Amino acid sequence: MVPGCVAWPDDFAQRYRSAGYWRGERLGDVMREWARADGARTAVVAGNRRTSYAELNMRADRLAVGLLRIGVRPGDRVVVQLPNMPSFLEVCIALFRLGAPPVLALPQHRRSEIEYLSRLTEAVAYVIPDRYQQYDYQALAREVCRNVPTLRHVIVAGRTAEFVTLADTMAGPETGPPPVAPPDPADVAFFLLSGGTTGLPKLIPRTHDDYAYQLRATAEAMRFDERGSYLAALPVAHNAALGCPGVLGALRVGGKVVLAASPSPDEVFPLIAREQVTLTTLVPAYLTLWAEAAELFDVDMSRLVVEVGGARLEPSTAREVRRRLGCELLRWFGMAEGMLSFTRFADDEEVAVTTEGRPLSAADELRIVDASDRPLGRDQVGELLVRGPYTIRGYYKADEDNARAFTSDGFLRTGDLARITARSDLVIEGRTKDVINRGGEKVSAEELEAHLRTHAGVLDAAVVAVPDRGLGEKTCACIIPSGAALDARELRRHVAARGLAEYKLPDRVRLMESFPATHLGKVDKKALRRVVAGDA
Repeated sequence: MVPGCVAWPDDFAQRYRSAGYWRGERLGDVMREWARADGARTAVVAGNRRTSYAELNMRADRLAVGLLRIGVRPGDRVVVQLPNMPSFLEVCIALFRLGAPPVLALPQHRRSEIEYLSRLTEAVAYVIPDRYQQYDYQALAREVCRNVPTLRHVIVAGRTAEFVTLADTMAGPETGPPPVAPPDPADVAFFLLSGGTTGLPKLIPRTHDDYAYQLRATAEAMRFDERGSYLAALPVAHNAALGCPGVLGALRVGGKVVLAASPSPDEVFPLIAREQVTLTTLVPAYLTLWAEAAELFDVDMSRLVVEVGGARLEPSTAREVRRRLGCELLRWFGMAEGMLSFTRFADDEEVAVTTEGRPLSAADELRIVDASDRPLGRDQVGELLVRGPYTIRGYYKADEDNARAFTSDGFLRTGDLARITARSDLVIEGRTKDVINRGGEKVSAEELEAHLRTHAGVLDAAVVAVPDRGLGEKTCACIIPSGAALDARELRRHVAARGLAEYKLPDRVRLMESFPATHLGKVDKKALRRVVAGDA
């Protein structure tokens, strides 16, 4: 196990292996057998480029050997910040085979997040596109490398005169697998990022064992096999599009991965028709947009299954989408830390549109507890605690956070308010933590507040969620000014200049003379949300 990570206790690990949840699979082998047995089969489609299983397998091996030659060793960490492109899969599979865990950053992340991730993991390399959506990632890499001494290599998927390209990093075409011992299936395969409510994200170590089980179980639950075509329209660095079953699960069963830059209907509807897509993952905001745009496109979605999660989905919206799109809609609740719950194909409409269904695994353990950790009964609302064969036992290098986030017997405190119905279905009722769920991207109020307070014109800041029809929630920054004139554009520019991801910038700004307070003198966020809601 990578130092700084928390392993499952031996008795639980033995239990999960004996029950067949953990089978000693390695993520680097996710598509090797298909490459050998049917190498000409299409593995990945991106625009007009089609990559076969044999080619993807060969390129991953060549890259693993090339990374080893430039000094990336088993156990090293590599920050990977790539959008939905074939290189993402080549890089990740190469690193899985090398046993050098990738740290999966989002394309929207900027200097603040990338420096933090690189420092925390002592990363030795950073993989980026040259440009993406008009943003210069090489300029970002220059800034980060000046401040993070462990970063020895910047590798660019594209053109560069300053760093090294992925193409130049690859070993020759005659290269076989990297000459290193295969990683232990119980060890960390890669790091995902938490939604984060206390500032910068915590790192989530996922092992080969636990994630391989997740890939296998979600593909079986979705009835996804070698005949399937998975559309990755959400970022593949997110757990949902990566492994539920996502792009890795699709490759594991011999299916086709179709990569899209965004879930925009004008991009994905033609792909759904052309590539006969059978499965995709969406957040509710885009689901609504799809339903509104459906009549503009002549696309048959009767074969399509849509996994929808990441934010609250109103039952009325679910019913309307099912009717207008004609697809199968399955509600999902999940977290990068592990536990997944979802509705099933056989569920009646009431369950399908009003609940998050039942957990993925028979070994998933759920508790609903009150503020004193006392268990609550059916249909009583409390905090959801979870434990199971693919739910982590601790964040990376985060002893203090782990003491708060996990119970003494290993249950993760999700921060979600939930209840379990008489029929054993899970219903999410809200959050206990101070976080804004902006279209599936989690924005820490505390983190944004800290950045806002660095502006000379800000005396104090409090960030709350405001409802939004498209994204579910947006951010409203309530500001007590120090006297100088302020506006939203100035504050957004200031926060962006501090290296914060764009989706974390305040959507609205409200100037106030004071904040409502609790009897303890703290900002009363509930009252503040009511005040802001009255402005709408």
